[in-house]
Amino acid sequence: MCGISGIINKNNESVSRFEIEVMNNLITHRGPDSGAVFFGNCFALGNRRLKIIDLSDGANQPMSYLGKYTITYNGEIYNYLEIRDSLKKNDYNFSTSSDTEVILAAYDHYGVDCVTKFNGMWAFALYDKEKNLIFCSRDRFGVKPFYYSDNIDKFIFGSEIKQLSGSQNKLKVNEQVLIDYLVAGYEDHNNGTFYRNIHKLEQSHNLIYNLQNNTYSIKKYYDILIDKNVSNLKEADSVSLYKSALYDSIKLRLRSDVKVGTCLSGGLDSSAVATIASSLHRQNSLNRFTSITAKSTEVEFDESRYAETVSNHSNLDWNVIIPSANDFLQNIDKIISVQEEPFGSPSVFMQYKVFEKAKELGCTVMLDGQGGDETLLGYGRYYPAYLLSQNISGRISNFFNSSKNSGLSKKNLFFYLFYFTIPSVRLVRLRNKFSFIHNDYFELLSYDVIKESSKSYKNIINLQRLELMKLQLPHLLKYEDRNSMHHSIESRLPFIDYKLVELALSIENSFKIKDGWTKFILRKSVEDILPNDITWRRNKIGFNAPEKTWTRLIDDQMKNSIMRSEILNRITKKNELIKKFGELDLRTRWRLFNIAKWEELFNVRIN
Repeated sequence: MCGISGIINKNNESVSRFEIEVMNNLITHRGPDSGAVFFGNCFALGNRRLKIIDLSDGANQPMSYLGKYTITYNGEIYNYLEIRDSLKKNDYNFSTSSDTEVILAAYDHYGVDCVTKFNGMWAFALYDKEKNLIFCSRDRFGVKPFYYSDNIDKFIFGSEIKQLSGSQNKLKVNEQVLIDYLVAGYEDHNNGTFYRNIHKLEQSHNLIYNLQNNTYSIKKYYDILIDKNVSNLKEADSVSLYKSALYDSIKLRLRSDVKVGTCLSGGLDSSAVATIASSLHRQNSLNRFTSITAKSTEVEFDESRYAETVSNHSNLDWNVIIPSANDFLQNIDKIISVQEEPFGSPSVFMQYKVFEKAKELGCTVMLDGQGGDETLLGYGRYYPAYLLSQNISGRISNFFNSSKNSGLSKKNLFFYLFYFTIPSVRLVRLRNKFSFIHNDYFELLSYDVIKESSKSYKNIINLQRLELMKLQLPHLLKYEDRNSMHHSIESRLPFIDYKLVELALSIENSFKIKDGWTKFILRKSVEDILPNDITWRRNKIGFNAPEKTWTRLIDDQMKNSIMRSEILNRITKKNELIKKFGELDLRTRWRLFNIAKWEELFNVRIN
């Protein structure tokens, strides 16, 4: 796990050492173990390394191979041992035991198609001397970031936005992304960022930069595949297949030359990962597997009792942190700076504190449960798609079962059916809720994305694809990457192993939600290894922050920041916003405040 940096001078002049090293040193937290740069004729590649696999200096980057390839790489290829064995049969030799060298050899053998062989997470730039190009790639689901900016005289890229911001005369807000975030909660639904002229290479895409003529092309290399044979399996066979694949995914992600632990909220996903990882860990170690829980001070959001149950059941080395209101108050500026862009809610700070604790405990690698909800229909808003997939009688009976086994009231479930499936209903509600936004700015809202989302509810697999690749998972992965890497921690996510994702989506839809139970296939897969009150929980919380308590304490600060904001002054009718502020829900008030603080901390302008 590392951080990458790159500068290409379009005028064919050499890149100055000072310029690339400044850029590289901005991400020392991503790779505290070593840092180096490589210079080509008109470009430079930088790398900061966090040692995970092969702790020797021989595995440092940028790494060269066969005298014609050089790579800067961030991530882990979990199946590197299997790929290396295959390449050895084709007469490839290796001087390290790192996955980085495997990528280089795989590129030599397979060309750009090498990425289709990888099971893992990655963002890399690979210089091919003979073809005079730089091959860049980002993993299938975008676990690892890759940002770039194409300027008049330079093409630059890196793992974090701060590396690119210095190339801009002024940091200006991307107004459409801002409105999508504020109104609809969309953040990472396209290749834009909150900053104009700073883009991200989208997940499942390669970028090839031609150094001869300074042009580049971007091409998608992966789509989630559906296996019709799996779709036809009976329930028992589906459960068996999914359980086996989940174990395989977790086992792969335990490959490490440093200590591995896990995040444990007490929810189904993290409990499954913690329990399976602990059982696999015990096969090779006498030490208990480490888990970390963030406990909320608001009882309604406190899952620690469930985490304790799992910990006792699985004999975990359980560690609990209780982020206080004072912690939050003292770290608001820091967490916004770490995230670099506005984010969804204060709960991001709970995750931040978990990774802070991981660093204290020496857990350089942490497992987490991101992706379980998107792959197995775990959110309440997925019920409309499930109900619409039924016949008339099935819709009626499952409507009541869904309310009974989800914790959603019948009123809320009925509301979901209309709100998420009829885009015009959603738009009217959003217009009313955000009436304080000037019309010309509200019109920037990506209504096409709202329509695409509503249409996807008619087909569960399409809905899952959209949630995984555009609407839900991408911003969760961004939060996870920033929080973990700020503390020099590598986060690994078993539920989004691409083979497990394809299997989950291929499984018969009635096994994903059954009799109103979300993630039914996962519940059945782990019911023999988890306590019953964990497996068949109805409520869903996660690492939720005590938002009511925290935001109440900063209410005056929030209002003052919002009033001072040049951006919000431009896009809103300030008097109406002030009048309506107290009526807004907590998340909307947070978004407004987050925009204002982000603008202040990064000196972002609207024109």
